[in-house]
Amino acid sequence: MARRNRVDPLGHIVDLDFRGTLMGNRGILHADDGRIVRDQASRAWITCALSFRGRHRELLQPGRWTELFFWDEATALAAGHRPCFECRREDATRFRDLFRHVTGQPDAVAPDIDVRLSAERRRSRYRQGSGRILVLSEPAGLPPGTMLWHRDQPHLVVVDGLRPWDRHGYGPTVQRPDHEVAVITPTTTVAILAAGYEPATA
Repeated sequence: MARRNRVDPLGHIVDLDFRGTLMGNRGILHADDGRIVRDQASRAWITCALSFRGRHRELLQPGRWTELFFWDEATALAAGHRPCFECRREDATRFRDLFRHVTGQPDAVAPDIDVRLSAERRRSRYRQGSGRILVLSEPAGLPPGTMLWHRDQPHLVVVDGLRPWDRHGYGPTVQRPDHEVAVITPTTTVAILAAGYEPATA
């Protein structure tokens, strides 16, 4: 039976069968019996490597942060997470440097990124049926790695079109629509992608 500790592009914690390629952390979200009882306990939403320096964790232990899992990094970024500065330092440093560039905050550090992404996850914007609040944009200008809402499901922007996302991964590439779409990935993260950050995709 799948655990309810997987994350979809909209940031929902769901019970899907995949393990995924990255682990995530939002603080302690589960009760002592392992049930997820909240969506977040920290403004810092990060993504971690599945393995790091031989460390081993038993899932959903009382009093320890809740292990979440993502299909890939594009999914994690869409959900509103950023790379971890401990186990993914190279990616985190690249993400931070591009954050500084696109926001004009040359001294920004991890908490500054967290404040901005937290605000963008909650901002009052266009609502697209899923409970998540999204931004409208023309798809032609969106960089690869962005997630958008199209035909009632998330789609990943790739160079030659879109790939639909569902509980089994990505489907075959389809054309980008010629009308405005709701963008799932936070606005600042989209700018970071446009500036050259390349997320690992499954």
